[in-house]
Amino acid sequence: MIHQALAGRRVLVTGVTGFIGQAVLERLLADLPETEVVVLVRPRSSRTGRERLERLVEQPAFAGWRERVGDEAVARTLDERVTVAEGGIGADTPELPEDLAAVIHCAATVSFDPPIDEAFTINVAGAIGLYQTVARASPAAHLVHVSTAYVAGVRKGVVPETSLDHDADWRAELDAALAARADVERASRRPEVLDRCMEAARREHARAGPQAIAQDAEQRRRDHVDERLVDYGRARAASLGWPDVYTLTKALGERAVEEVAAEAGLPLSIVRPSIVESALRHPYPGWIQGFKMAEPIILAYGRGALPEFPAVPDGVVDLIPVDFVANALIAAAARPPEPARPAYYHVSTGARNPLVFKDLYEHVRAYFSSDPLTDADRGALPLPEWTFPGRVRVERMLRTGERLVDAADRVLERVPRSERTRGWLTKVHRERRRVEFMRRYADLYGAYTEAEVRYTDDAAFALHSSLPPAERDAFGFDACDIDWAYYLEEVHCPAVSAALRHPRGRSKPIRSPVPVDGGDGVLAVFDLEGTILSSNVVESYVWLRLAELPHRAWPGELAGVARALPRLLAADRRDRGEFLRAFYRHYEGATVEGLASLVEDHIAELMLRRAAPAALRRVRRHRAAGHRTVLVTGALEPLVEPLRPLFDEVVATRLSVSDGVYTGYLSLPPLVGEARAAWLRQRAEANGDDLAASWAYGDSHSDLPLLEAVGQPVAVNPDHGLYRAARRRRWPVEEWPHSVGTSRVALPRAGASA
Repeated sequence: MIHQALAGRRVLVTGVTGFIGQAVLERLLADLPETEVVVLVRPRSSRTGRERLERLVEQPAFAGWRERVGDEAVARTLDERVTVAEGGIGADTPELPEDLAAVIHCAATVSFDPPIDEAFTINVAGAIGLYQTVARASPAAHLVHVSTAYVAGVRKGVVPETSLDHDADWRAELDAALAARADVERASRRPEVLDRCMEAARREHARAGPQAIAQDAEQRRRDHVDERLVDYGRARAASLGWPDVYTLTKALGERAVEEVAAEAGLPLSIVRPSIVESALRHPYPGWIQGFKMAEPIILAYGRGALPEFPAVPDGVVDLIPVDFVANALIAAAARPPEPARPAYYHVSTGARNPLVFKDLYEHVRAYFSSDPLTDADRGALPLPEWTFPGRVRVERMLRTGERLVDAADRVLERVPRSERTRGWLTKVHRERRRVEFMRRYADLYGAYTEAEVRYTDDAAFALHSSLPPAERDAFGFDACDIDWAYYLEEVHCPAVSAALRHPRGRSKPIRSPVPVDGGDGVLAVFDLEGTILSSNVVESYVWLRLAELPHRAWPGELAGVARALPRLLAADRRDRGEFLRAFYRHYEGATVEGLASLVEDHIAELMLRRAAPAALRRVRRHRAAGHRTVLVTGALEPLVEPLRPLFDEVVATRLSVSDGVYTGYLSLPPLVGEARAAWLRQRAEANGDDLAASWAYGDSHSDLPLLEAVGQPVAVNPDHGLYRAARRRRWPVEEWPHSVGTSRVALPRAGASA
């Protein structure tokens, strides 16, 4: 039936880069050699639609076909049987061929919680625009619309394969959704919203500089807009009886395309898969693209990171392999209904081969018990035992976990930084991710894992049964053919956990790439204090000042520094430049000659002794690789003179001088925070430096703009703010232990012998 019905016919497939679309395209190309295919592919970056298609057929889904026929036959098939229509769905749908026999519309946004305008644009307006274009080009084309079984909404009992029963006005909802972004954008610019964004950005990025604060505040505003639009979608879906905006828009999309098909006199089949998961047989067992609904939960359980989950133990989890869905779509395309009588098919398992959540849990537990995931430090990861306590108790656990993580984070913000505290931060970060994961998936999937509904598949089974025996074997999609123990324990779980077991996919610490020989313009930019040296400007001053004084004067001097320290530290938190300006006033009256002599006689040995051995090795490695090494520091020029031989360039803070005496005022603004990044970009433009290939090393959150300016950033002994930023950006974090101990050196006064 399928071969005969589609032989010599032309079929349009949308969404071919997606999971279901790839499965459909592979079957058409590999197993229906007399069928011509039109694919709708949007050009991206510098690649045309044809180039994206050529790269697509290099993916694993097409590997069996490529091996069976050879590369020449694949290229010939693309040339002779495939037409690429460049564009998207909706307003930018291109002109289409006039002889389409069928359209299999797989393209959609499948996220459960996108912003409401995005969901409506793709799932409702996009489908309307596509089918109207098809109606103009091919007035007899059969529309095969991919929906979801969950368009039935939040309900219990049996759901038949019929048109949906609801009174939601898709036109009114579409108009309101598309207008929502403008409304939220206007509201996001109110002073109270902007003030909240600025205050949050200032707390996190004050030391990085005003532009860093402004950029972060604007990003927070944009995130606020998206979050509000997600909230709009979630609230509107719930108020109309759907679990999320995805199922709402797919339901309204069905109603819209029913009207478009009726007006144009086109035959329409609506195919509603349930939860689409990895392939049972074709293109090979376990083929999957990306993480779908069940995979994150399965993997989190296998890692021991999911102690409980809100689910009804005897509730049906309606999973369906992707190859069953692709087969059903092709079979439906081969059998168009009467134009005025749309066909509806549930491609699901819950009615005739139900899998309940408790059985799913036991199969997954059996798999990981026999082949556990491992951790380098802990060995086999222990599996939690779920008791299915219900949503109320799980919600209580989540709230407790969120409060504990927030409290731990606040405490660690006040603890001095060290390797130990960064270890604690890592644990808190890991626990926060675990709690956030539980929260997200409990909120998103709670309605699905607690469902008490059966989607009948009588029409789908009748379509399957109508196939000739040979085609039933090749293109069958009978739910009763799935053995859940085999599918879950031998096919699905091994497929989704493979990335964690394969060496290239296993989670590893993020390490710095080793510097290799570079071309012209590669820089290696180093911060000094906290990165190369363990000292800071206050400590350096104290060493020098105490050395000048007799022991009996030390308590008074230390008390004076201690009294000034809170004010100085407050200035440092507000603005690193303000701190340096305030502190360097202590050098007023020191002689240039005396300070230079002091550095030469005493400081050089001290600084080299306190330099981190790992830092010195890294500088030398960069120099050996041909990189230009640059030291950028807020320390005074004379104090870093001993390190000059290590670097090709040293940029330090300068004090103004009058008659050979330091005035205590800076001669130029200090290079701190975002000023360093601005200086680096200007230098790169003037000298032709390649910042994308360059390196930067820093320890403080104030170094964030500098690190963001290069392609190889490394956080060294980071403070709490930089550590969190590095973890979010997946930057390497390194520990460079510093030597300990200080030396007693002297700072001559103005007019002193030196």
